[in-house]
Amino acid sequence: MNETTLHRWLARIVDVRPGEARALLWSFAYFFCLLAGYYVLRPLRDEMGIAGGVRNLPWLFTATFVVLLAAVPVFGAVVARLPRRRFIPLVYHFFAANIAIFWLLLAFDIGKIHVARVFFVWISVFNLFAVSVFWSFMVDLFASEQGKRLFGFIAAGGSAGALLGPALTVGLAVPLGPVNLLIVAALLLEAAVLCASRLEAAAQRLKPETHVSAAAAPAAPAEAAGLGGGWFAGITMLLRSPYLAGIASWVALLSLAGTFLYFQQANIVAAASDDPAVRTRIFATIDLAIGILTLIVQFIVTGRLITRFGAGPAAALLPLVFCLGFLALWLTPMLWVVIAFQAAQRAANFAISNPARECLFTVLDRAEKYKAKNVIDIVVFRGGDAASGWLFAALRGAGLELGAISLATVPVTAAWLALALALGRAHERRTRNSASSTATRTSQTA
Repeated sequence: MNETTLHRWLARIVDVRPGEARALLWSFAYFFCLLAGYYVLRPLRDEMGIAGGVRNLPWLFTATFVVLLAAVPVFGAVVARLPRRRFIPLVYHFFAANIAIFWLLLAFDIGKIHVARVFFVWISVFNLFAVSVFWSFMVDLFASEQGKRLFGFIAAGGSAGALLGPALTVGLAVPLGPVNLLIVAALLLEAAVLCASRLEAAAQRLKPETHVSAAAAPAAPAEAAGLGGGWFAGITMLLRSPYLAGIASWVALLSLAGTFLYFQQANIVAAASDDPAVRTRIFATIDLAIGILTLIVQFIVTGRLITRFGAGPAAALLPLVFCLGFLALWLTPMLWVVIAFQAAQRAANFAISNPARECLFTVLDRAEKYKAKNVIDIVVFRGGDAASGWLFAALRGAGLELGAISLATVPVTAAWLALALALGRAHERRTRNSASSTATRTSQTA
């Protein structure tokens, strides 16, 4: 299929411009395979978290944070020395090799409880790194204006994968056995590597003005080499920039709200059934419902909404959903409420607020897109998880019921919403300043 035909077909469902079609489709396929593999594993992760003991969840979240603290400097060193076309496949091949090791340990029933706990930590690390690397690639390829139009469609690829993953788990868990689903996930991850390689080739055929933001344009030739800098450059960037610090705060508040909801879910599901198979099916059902709802929203609403209202109001939708959801849990802390709340917040996150948040990074330079973004997506997010996990445990230890904890979280979500709107205004200012600088440079060279 030639470029013109692709463009004509895609233009029916997304506002794609000439030269963007192939890169857009490979981005869609890349995210599809990546999240399909993760969502094959996710129900196993949730079941293993309960199998390792609900009371151990704060320790597992803390262990995840400690592992990430060690992993982020290593990733920073790799990014500094290797070009994008090399370090992106390297990251995914590494995780595929990890999956093979877990398959061997679980297939031969070696240290089942300990492996379950390690697997819970590992998959949390894998998810953050895999998705962070993907979106760093996206904000490196597409400019702010393009992100508003196209990130919803690209995110729909992930949502379609998130729909296929739990469907595969539900359909194959009995005939293959849960352990052998690891092989399915590894194959999907390798397919994501293939898509990333094809996307790299497609990006080279994009017009320069199509795929490089004004802020990143001077650095475009550096794509053939590493970004340079030290192992901890991302942390330094974060401390120097109020804009990056604001995004980090947004992510930390997302982590707190999401962790509180996850712990509520774990407690309520554990009370609902003591059968691992039933619990795994509950988790897979939640993922399936979220996938369907998210995919519909992304194809129909996301691009139009972000383009019309901007990244800030779109990012603010998620804290609004959390606010309403915690109010509902305060009134009715039951299983069906948790399922509905999870479906609503994750659909709002994946379909609208996450693509909007990724747009916030498009106005940064290339080093910030990979290094500072990696720190925010991984260290800040999982650090927030660990701190929030212990805070939840402390509140429960102090005698607070689940409903009271939900009510106490509502004011936090209101502050989170205000922050999202402020970040949106800062993003628009940076976009205008970038466009003005580009126009000035163009007039000077004309």
